[in-house]
Amino acid sequence: MTAQFPPTPAQAAFWKQAGGQAWVDLQDLMDRLNQPICDAVVAEGFPGAGGAVLDIGCGAGATTLEMARRVGPQGRSLGVDVSAPLLEAARAAAKAQGIANAQFLEGDAQTFDLGEAAYDAAISRFGVMFFSDSNAAFANLRRALKPGAKLAFACWRSPADNPLAGAPVEAAAPFLPPMPQADPDAPGRWAFAKPERVQGILTRSGWRDIEIVPLDVPTPIALPDLMTLSLRMGALGAVLQQADEPTQAKVRAAVAERLAASETDGMVAMSSACWLVTARG
Repeated sequence: MTAQFPPTPAQAAFWKQAGGQAWVDLQDLMDRLNQPICDAVVAEGFPGAGGAVLDIGCGAGATTLEMARRVGPQGRSLGVDVSAPLLEAARAAAKAQGIANAQFLEGDAQTFDLGEAAYDAAISRFGVMFFSDSNAAFANLRRALKPGAKLAFACWRSPADNPLAGAPVEAAAPFLPPMPQADPDAPGRWAFAKPERVQGILTRSGWRDIEIVPLDVPTPIALPDLMTLSLRMGALGAVLQQADEPTQAKVRAAVAERLAASETDGMVAMSSACWLVTARG
């Protein structure tokens, strides 16, 4: 059993409500853990000073804001997400940091009219694995980019490459109702784990010069922080919201015991195993 985000169409509601709020609450921690991945995606997608960039599944805006700084005041960076709580946090961050060339739009990039040939690049950090129709979504994104513009995104590799990702759900399983076995190709965290599937989606939707390379990032994390993430994010966080307090207590104890087995001096030597994908429109 592996952790999965709620399936589409429940995903949109999840991110607009509990899931989005959980990420807002943990935003500083998530951004800190994911900063090296943000840096890699922005570096690959940077179109040059003054460029216009589309950020898909921008969340609380870290990648959008970083790209806005890179393209400079003559450029623009537009973040798109379905989660109102995350977008509210992103707009607040842009205002606090004085970044006027970053804007944020609530919408589903699969179907939203993003314009035609309007952007010099598109980027995403873990935001493209949740489309209900990936072929249609990436065709829509390609239409929004100028001919030859670059796409750069990070997505997760397999649960086997990220062994700690499923540990909390496995530890909690004896105390919770059975969770259905997820289709590995269904929208969710692991949907793009197979590089041949990613290659096929991009090819069918009109992209060329596709490159898919491993991106392995050490992400050491304090045990209390990992406990917080494990109990609030993803499938386990969603299920625990519906559980009674005695069940939650048993789950917390089981997850703590499982994660403590990987702890040394208060830290867990976690690593994020991803794909860094680039293509041209």
